[in-house]
Amino acid sequence: MTSPAAYRTVEEFGTGTLHVFALPIDERTLLDIIGYLFTEQWAHISFGVLVQGAAWEITIAEPARRISTYDGYATVDLGRWHFHLCVGEHTASGPELGRARRCARAELYRRVDAAGTPMSWAFRMVNGIGEQMMTVFLPNPFLGDDQHPLRPPDFGRLAAWDHLRAVHLGLPPDPLDRAGTGFHHG
Repeated sequence: MTSPAAYRTVEEFGTGTLHVFALPIDERTLLDIIGYLFTEQWAHISFGVLVQGAAWEITIAEPARRISTYDGYATVDLGRWHFHLCVGEHTASGPELGRARRCARAELYRRVDAAGTPMSWAFRMVNGIGEQMMTVFLPNPFLGDDQHPLRPPDFGRLAAWDHLRAVHLGLPPDPLDRAGTGFHHG
């Protein structure tokens, strides 16, 4: 099992109970994660912004064509459209806006049910003024890529979660992640 020191438990209004694993926020780490998710896991993730009153769960039909950086911003080119995330030092708008725009918190989290067993897994970024920049919903053993329930669960779908934990946190797979019984909205 993961040691309690590896994560903090957070109660979020509307999201429920989360086990939050803080990630490094240096530009290289964030680019590695973004690159992995949008070039290797693209077919199995959905992403967007998850705030009270709105949940954008966007999927893509092909991997990112290119991920580039300029003045602290990563641009993820998805063909007909793209998006930008401030992951490094942004100087063009001055130091105050640079700090506000840059990712100040990156984390992996798993949402747990009332019994304390995980039912969803994600990566998210938050800027310097506490606004969510993006959430990536990782492959879920209880839901297929089409978001329909999987019966029985496919715990092999935790590979992305396990990879991110191993590479960026030095943590092995956690048996707790395989203890859940299903996905449900809380």
